[in-house]
Amino acid sequence: MSVATAELCIRSATVADARQLYLWDEKPHVQAAVSTSGTSSFEADWEEELSTRSDGTEFFIAEVSGVAIGAMQIIDPALERSHYWGAVAENQKAIDIWIGEETYLGRGYGTQMMTFAIEHCFAAKNVRSILIDPLANNIRSHKFYESLGFEFVERRQFDEESDCFVFKLTRAKWGLRLGQDSAR
Repeated sequence: MSVATAELCIRSATVADARQLYLWDEKPHVQAAVSTSGTSSFEADWEEELSTRSDGTEFFIAEVSGVAIGAMQIIDPALERSHYWGAVAENQKAIDIWIGEETYLGRGYGTQMMTFAIEHCFAAKNVRSILIDPLANNIRSHKFYESLGFEFVERRQFDEESDCFVFKLTRAKWGLRLGQDSAR
């Protein structure tokens, strides 16, 4: 799958993208987004993560003029193999998004990436809502997600590194934002 706008191209990630993801994992702004201490103990095995998955997990890479700038992960939190979200209702998706290249922050690419991810999730007619879990101290991301229609649900401690705010976007709320019937 590949989607392109004026400058931004979003494509399915492959195992060949692992090297880039490892480089982004080391960047201070990425670590600050995944850990309250600003240094993450999370060590992804990107080759494993990007291999073919049977749990509905999808990874995407965003590129501008052929340069990889960020990534997105979309999961079914009820089926995802790590069970990070614990017991959750069916017919939901969860999104992680990050821009790995600092020079592309604050230029609207995150909004374009999230719009793609939201529309991709709601393309499945059974998906009723989308969850996200930015760190509780990441006020800027809270405002960003709220601007897209996400609503605060709860503060949740997922692990010792993840004191998060959980936000949810319903299909109906997204449809209203777009001026469309949510039953579509």
